[in-house]
Amino acid sequence: MSQVLVTGGSGFIGSWCIQALLEAGHDVRTTVRDLGREPALRSRLQAAARFDETRLTVVRADLVSDDGWAEAVSGCDHVLHVASPTLRNTPESEAAMVTAARDGVLRVLRAARDARVRRVVLTSALGAIGYGHPPRAAPFTEQDWTDVDADIAPYQRSKALAERAAWQFVEEEGDGLELAAVHPAAVIGPVLGPDDPPSLRLIRSMLDGDVPACPPFGTSWVDVRDVADLHLRVMTDPAAAGERWLASAGPSLRIVKVAAILRHRLGDRAAKVPTRELPLLLARVLSRFNPGLNAIRPQLGRDFDASSAKAQRLLGWSPRPIDDTITDTAESLLAHTTTSR
Repeated sequence: MSQVLVTGGSGFIGSWCIQALLEAGHDVRTTVRDLGREPALRSRLQAAARFDETRLTVVRADLVSDDGWAEAVSGCDHVLHVASPTLRNTPESEAAMVTAARDGVLRVLRAARDARVRRVVLTSALGAIGYGHPPRAAPFTEQDWTDVDADIAPYQRSKALAERAAWQFVEEEGDGLELAAVHPAAVIGPVLGPDDPPSLRLIRSMLDGDVPACPPFGTSWVDVRDVADLHLRVMTDPAAAGERWLASAGPSLRIVKVAAILRHRLGDRAAKVPTRELPLLLARVLSRFNPGLNAIRPQLGRDFDASSAKAQRLLGWSPRPIDDTITDTAESLLAHTTTSR
């Protein structure tokens, strides 16, 4: 077993990666921007599965500064670089978001190279693959790249440009460092604590009755536990180095279909979930005034269908049925809502 650094360990994907690594027998070091988060992180992880506390070390390092990264990667065999600016902690401008994502990746890669880390697994996103393209019937694959010059949201642009910078760095300055990238579709699944990751906000809003009608778009989805499992496979499999890996549980699923699954599986507990899809023209008009719709304006009317056939064929990865993940997500959100009251 190896020593693995997980950046952004207090986040939704990062905390599940830590959980999977500990269960697999690895020792884990993780970075947080604020060490005040350490007690809560340890508590959430221990609640999910008991582990020897000495096998997890929490250190402070921030993507916007060089401080702490050399110490964070020292002695590590692998790095899972999960941390990135998100829709929750978006910088004030798009330029700042892109800069933070790109410079953060390069900081981690430089430190990993200098520490002779064997492989870095970069958590990218479908946002670096499937955006800025005209509508198409074929699903997106790892061969595709988001068009950063198109009308896309800052988050997708930042993910694409950060990944481009990562591959260029490894090619030109990596000195033998291996890189692989994982590209999750829309990530949902159980939460380890009362946090509110952006990927779950829509489902939470539907359960709470805050969404009168479903936004008119669809995307592929994936369970956070399966995303963590894929990270470990990509970290250890010799065939994974130098490759991109999409994580998707299946074809694109419209939001209104997600709502229907919630109502079917949860019954009365999903009574506030909307039953209709907002007409596309109305959604586009409302996006001028509604911040939530404006944030997904480029996605309206589209279906972002992504294939994970490569990971399933070459790495033996097998995602959960998405109906079960949607149900587990809702059950988890409802349980934590009840606990927090």
